Formats: sequence, C-alpha cells, structure tokens
Amino acid sequence: MVDGLDNVAIVIEDLPEDGSLDLLGLYSGIALTDRGQYGFGELPDMISIYREPLLAIVDTEDELRTQVRITLVHEIAHFYGIDDEELHSLGWG
Repeated sequence: MVDGLDNVAIVIEDLPEDGSLDLLGLYSGIALTDRGQYGFGELPDMISIYREPLLAIVDTEDELRTQVRITLVHEIAHFYGIDDEELHSLGWG
C-alpha cells in the first residue's frame, strides 16, 4: 500500500486543528499529478490520521482497523491526485 510514497510522513494526531470529530484523516501536500520539479529540500507531504474521530465511529478493535485502512487508502489516493469525487465513485469516500 505504501510503495511509491516518497517523502510522505504519516502521523497520528488526537484531533484535527479545529477540534472536530468530523475529519478522520487529512493529506497535506502537493499531489503527484500537480507537481513540477521535485527534488531535495522540500518538506515531506503529510498524512494525518485522527485518533479521537476514528474512535468515535467504531465499537470494536476490528472496526477500528478497517476504518484506519479505509482512511489511509483515501488519503494516499489524494497523494496520487485522486479527488474526493472519484474516491466516492470507487467506494472509498
């Protein structure tokens, strides 16, 4: 699942900046499809996974694992330039 992820940090945070429980994850960076020259000196792109919102929507550890996987796939797709509309059509929204 992470083959080809270059210069991307994946971090776990308690909550998004606004403190809401609505956001499960966030990709921050420039999608591969939008990049020009990319080389040394750039800070890594970042995928944040938000612990408290995920815990709020699951009841079991197995459900948590499944939802974390779905969230990671969704955010990694943004790294590859796939937008929310296409993700929803593919069943990963």
